[in-house]
Amino acid sequence: MRCSASSTAWTTSTTGISKEAGPLIETTARRDGFLGRLSRLWGRFHPAAGETDALEPRTASPFWVIVQKEFGDHMRSWRFGILIGIITLACIGSIYAAITALKDGVKTQDTDTSFLFLQMFTASDGTLPTFATFVSFLGPLMGIALGFDAINSERGKGTLSRLLSQPIYRDDFIRAKFTASLLLIAVVLFALGFLVMGLGLFTIGYPPTPEEVLRVVLFLVIGVIYVGFWLNLSMLLSIRFRQAATSALSGIALWIFFSVFYGMIMGIVDKATSPPETSALGILLRHANMMLLLNRLSPSYLFTETTSTMLTPGIRSLGPLTTEQVVGAIASPLPLAQSLLLCWPQLVGLLAATILCFGLSYLLFMRQEIRSRA
Repeated sequence: MRCSASSTAWTTSTTGISKEAGPLIETTARRDGFLGRLSRLWGRFHPAAGETDALEPRTASPFWVIVQKEFGDHMRSWRFGILIGIITLACIGSIYAAITALKDGVKTQDTDTSFLFLQMFTASDGTLPTFATFVSFLGPLMGIALGFDAINSERGKGTLSRLLSQPIYRDDFIRAKFTASLLLIAVVLFALGFLVMGLGLFTIGYPPTPEEVLRVVLFLVIGVIYVGFWLNLSMLLSIRFRQAATSALSGIALWIFFSVFYGMIMGIVDKATSPPETSALGILLRHANMMLLLNRLSPSYLFTETTSTMLTPGIRSLGPLTTEQVVGAIASPLPLAQSLLLCWPQLVGLLAATILCFGLSYLLFMRQEIRSRA
């Protein structure tokens, strides 16, 4: 009787509470899962309204933590500051040479006024190379400087084993190293490109068309891919060699070889294997295509062909043309889509070389044994 009475009293009390609080208690009892999740979510944004045990700490991804750390380290390093100062001074010099050439050409009416804004990147008065040439020559140096000690420096300091002993995957580590350096390269190249555009607009007072802006943006994207290839190559050397000096010297040697000596070697090969001028047209074309294929094994040559097509709309072909193909052709600039289609094989070649270097770096790093320093 006592249990029955107490049960009746408890039921009466509960009924009274439900009448006072409305149907909320009944709904909570029926759908505790949904409202429980909703209350915990509300408690995250409003701690006073939620329970303390419902607050769950939100940790950042290790990948993005390493990216932010590497990006900040590069920005604060003396090596990066000196390198950016050299590249910026060289680019400002090329801008001055281009502006001088354009002014002299406009005065003498020797310069084509169509796509005049794009000539800021390709014109020069002969005293200094063009902006595109500086990017082709000094861009690899920036990629090598950012990647030659990306892995072996961590290994030499003994921090690599400590870092990977944390809940961090190996692939997150190497991908974060590459992503941070590539983001920094993209920021630098786009900043320099927009600097050239701003100074050109301020100096010559000639606004660019939308097509010219798109061509410049595509040129900068291609520049990021090209420097990214050298970054991946230097990271591969950093994984292969344990000493940072060895990987740096190897990367610089490859850069000098492809930038300077490869063209000389191809010139010697062309002179030694060239057929007589009285040979048949098919033999001459076969030799020209063979030399063109050998030249395109160099990433510098691929970058030069791609950027010249993007920044010079008058280029209609990147290979040898016969007289029959030239006769009757209308001398007019190509639209942006046709120029992109013309240089698409070269762009795919640069992307393939970049992906191949990163794949080799990834495979080699994942298979290496990492031991802590004694």
